[in-house]
Amino acid sequence: MVKISPSILSCDYSRMGEEFVNMERCGADWLHIDVMDGHFVPNITLGAPIVKAMRHVTHLVFDVHLMISDPVKYIPDFLKAGADIMTFHIESDSDPAEAIKLIKEAGKTPGIALKPATPAEAVFPYLNDIGMVLVMTVEPGFGGQSFMVDMVPKVAAVKAKCQQLGLDNMYIQVDGGISEKTITPVAEAGANVFVAGSAIFGSENPATAISNMKKLADSAGK
Repeated sequence: MVKISPSILSCDYSRMGEEFVNMERCGADWLHIDVMDGHFVPNITLGAPIVKAMRHVTHLVFDVHLMISDPVKYIPDFLKAGADIMTFHIESDSDPAEAIKLIKEAGKTPGIALKPATPAEAVFPYLNDIGMVLVMTVEPGFGGQSFMVDMVPKVAAVKAKCQQLGLDNMYIQVDGGISEKTITPVAEAGANVFVAGSAIFGSENPATAISNMKKLADSAGK
């Protein structure tokens, strides 16, 4: 069940189409698309038109992470653009139940993301209605930050609650500072989807980086 989802935040935006195709060739499972509004987080990235333009270049799952204040307002646009997994923040202004409903009605997978300061328990009421929990292992908003090892217990807490509820197929994703050096502890804690940006796009051999991370996560998760 281990998935590697390269974060396009670290790709060469002038060659985005080529980068997407290359990630598929290199063995990526998903593509993590960070959407930032300049309000919920201090950076601004891209909108639904870019996702739509890129949808035809690859068959990879589009793992769209909405770091925006009002996800309910924009979820329909990203679903129409080709998003497969839609993750919104529990700390946003939107009603989580409404956001989940919109995504599920479109036949797509809803996910909920947690900032570092947000406890694991915040997502527990929604676990039966979603397909993924994203535990941020850096503060959201910028790429290239250092991995926060103190987020490992939060991953373990989410995993334990999922096991308690019998949600064995839940994706538990980690995003921020993930690399060959940091993937093992979060995999041991129960994460099975790993977002990596600079560790992949900045590698001389992205295919090897992806392969190595998969092997490390597989080994750690057993």
